[in-house]
Formats: sequence, structure tokens, C-alpha cells
Amino acid sequence: MKSNSLLEGNITKGLLLFGIPLFFSNLFQTLYNTVDTILVGHYLGDASLAAMGATTAVFELIVGFATGAGAGFGIVAGHYFGAKDEAGLKKSIASSIVISALLSLVLTLTAFFGMPYLLQILNTPADIFEQSLSYIRIIILFMTITVYYNLIAGMLRAVGDSMAPLMFLFISCVINVFLDILFITQTGLGVAGAAYATIIAQFISTIVSLVYIVFKKKLLIPDRSSFVYDKELVTDLGGQGLSMGLMMSIVSLGTLILQAAINGLGTTLIAAHTAARKCLSFVMLPIASISAASSTFVAQNKGARQYSRIISGVRISCMIGIGIAAVCSVFVIPFNQDIIHWISGSTDPIVLTNGGQYIMVSTPFCAVLAVLLILRNTLQGLGKKVVPLVSSVIELVGKFVFSFLLIPYFGYLAVIWSEPLIWVAMTIQLIWAYSRVSELKQAERSGLVLDEGA
Repeated sequence: MKSNSLLEGNITKGLLLFGIPLFFSNLFQTLYNTVDTILVGHYLGDASLAAMGATTAVFELIVGFATGAGAGFGIVAGHYFGAKDEAGLKKSIASSIVISALLSLVLTLTAFFGMPYLLQILNTPADIFEQSLSYIRIIILFMTITVYYNLIAGMLRAVGDSMAPLMFLFISCVINVFLDILFITQTGLGVAGAAYATIIAQFISTIVSLVYIVFKKKLLIPDRSSFVYDKELVTDLGGQGLSMGLMMSIVSLGTLILQAAINGLGTTLIAAHTAARKCLSFVMLPIASISAASSTFVAQNKGARQYSRIISGVRISCMIGIGIAAVCSVFVIPFNQDIIHWISGSTDPIVLTNGGQYIMVSTPFCAVLAVLLILRNTLQGLGKKVVPLVSSVIELVGKFVFSFLLIPYFGYLAVIWSEPLIWVAMTIQLIWAYSRVSELKQAERSGLVLDEGA
């Protein structure tokens, strides 16, 4: 089975070589929405920026489920790849294609018709309601593109190829920037233009990815015989893919609840929060990338039953993640209000002050977030489906408490502190769960844990 492997060689080097392309892939993915934010804020004003920001949590719910499901299916594929089972790999891909089609249909119909009611529940201000609805409905109508792009990316990464998705995304990112400029500044489409630009760019990325697989990664093309019903495989895919998708959805549902509370604070604070979240998303990029790399690393090595290598890989990933958070804090915190102004285009002191405070508090806590994401992805890579869901439920409950009990009394200050404190609680639970994984405990007792350079 030809492709890149994380089963042998220097762990640190392998994680970085795999994680760096993931970082740039995530960077370009984030640029999709950040370019939208910058252009909308500068050309259409604070109200349009707030209209798009009011749907941020909904957008993250959609993309999060698609990303989670694709990553979950990729973990199953990674197990087969690590075990050098090509037939099993192809069968897992075939079943993933069918399951993704069903998911796309159900999600598109449900979300499209339920969106007006959801935006009302989220307390979306009346003056931006129609703009928000038009933007998010366009994203929903083409949800199938998002689902299949993430499925393809997940399968490529499952066999150790993180470079190809990066190149495809770079091309479509350039197209997205061009279309953003055209649609937002020239056509009069408003925030809907930003949605069209995002969808078209992602569609191009999906098509190019498929062409690449046909010519360069035939290993990932299932045979006709691969499309057979295998109850055990479907159960594994359903459990892994849906649990990761559900995990991301629960996280996003918590964000939705939080967004509803933020929407109740008014258009100015929505704009401040939107700009601050965009900044934090860039800080999170390298952390999310190393955690995603650790997921593929763990999945492949679980398939090969190399548990001592997994322990070393997790330790190294955590050290890298914490180091990234420390470096980002040094460079971001001193320029917090300047960053908010650059992203939003706003000169409103309320926007700059509140957005800046959010950055100052959240950025240092990204060290905790790094450990959280790495342990959660590790447990998923090990096939532990329930524990990461428990982590997400903790986040959901925490955001519910902040939204309904604390934000009404403390305002945006409670919003600023909500996620950092919730991250701490989630990380404690994940450290406890990780320490109780029997295969890893046995590997530690055997004294076979590798050095960092192994």
C-alpha cells in the first residue's frame, strides 16, 4: 500500500512534516471566511458584518459536523491503512461515500427549512435578520459540497497525504479572494455574495481533489465489489464518523447558545465578537493542525498496534501545542485593538475595546486548548467514541450556564471568560480519560515508551 506513513521514523519530524501542510490547509480554509469578514466590514459596514457574524455559530455547526464526520471516516480508513488491509480500506471508503450522501440530504432539508426559526431562537436582531438568513441559506443549499470535500480530505490524510489537500485549497482560496472582491464590491449582492464566493471556491477544490485521486491516489478508489453492506464496518463508520460529527455539532450547539446570548447584547458587540473570533481562529490554526496530525498518527499506529509509539507521539504533540500557544500570545496580545480594527474596519471604541479584551484573555488559554484538542483527537484515533462526546457535553453545559445565568448579569465580560474556563474543565476530564486507556497503561508498564527522537 503506497502512501506516506507515520508508523516509523522520527516522531517529531513525522508530526511536523504532516502537520505543517495541515496548518496551511486550515489557514486557507480560515481565509475563506476572514476575507469575507474584512471585505464585508470595510465595504458594507458594521450592520452587514453583524449579519454575517450572527450566523457564525450556525456556519460552524454545519462545517463542524461535515469536518468531524469526514475526520471520523478517515480514522477508520487510517486503521485499515495502518494494518495494511487494502481491501478493508476500499470498503470503508465505499461505505463512507454512501453514508455521506444520506447525511447531506437529511441535513440540507432539515437546516434549510428550519433556519428562519433557528435565527429567531438565536435572538437575531430584526435589522439584520434578512441578511443573515440569505447568507446562511446559500451555505446550507450547497452543504453536499462541504460534506464531500471534507470526506475526500479525510481519506487523503488517512493515508498520510496532507500536502495534496493543501495545494487544492490554496488554488480555491485564491479564487475565493477574487470572487469575494467581485461579488461584494461590484455586484450589489451584499453578504450573499460572500456566501456564493465561498461555495464556488470549495466546489472547485472538491473537483480538483477528485481528479487528483483518479490519477495519483488510485488506492482510494473503491472497486465495484467494495460497495457491499458490511454490518460491522458500517457500525464502526457510523459510530466513529457520527460520533466525531456529533461531537463537533455539540460543540457548535454550545456556541449557538452562546451566540444567542451575544446577539441579545446588540449589533455593536456582535461586530466586536465577530472580529475577535476571527483573530482567535488564526491563533487556533497551528494548534488544531498539530492535533489533527496526532489523530492520523494515532489511528495509523493503533492499526499497527504500536501503543508505545502513540504515547510518545501524544507527549510530543502536547509540547508543540503549548509552545505554539506561548509564541502566539507574545505576538498577538500587545496589538489586540489594532488587530480588531484591521479585521473589522471599525473605529467604534466599544468594538475595539471589547474585541481586544476577548483576545487578551483567550489567547493565553490556548495552551490549555492545545492539550484538550490533542487528547480528544487521540481518544478518537484510538477508537474511543464516547469519552470525547462527554467532553463536548461538558462544553455544552458550560456554555448553557454562561449564556443563561452569567451573561445576563455580567454582559460581554462573561462571554470573554466563558470558553477559557470551560476549556479547563474539559481538559481535566480528558486527562483523566486518557490516563485510563488500558492499551496505553500496559505499554507504559512494559517500559517500552519511546524517546522523543524515536
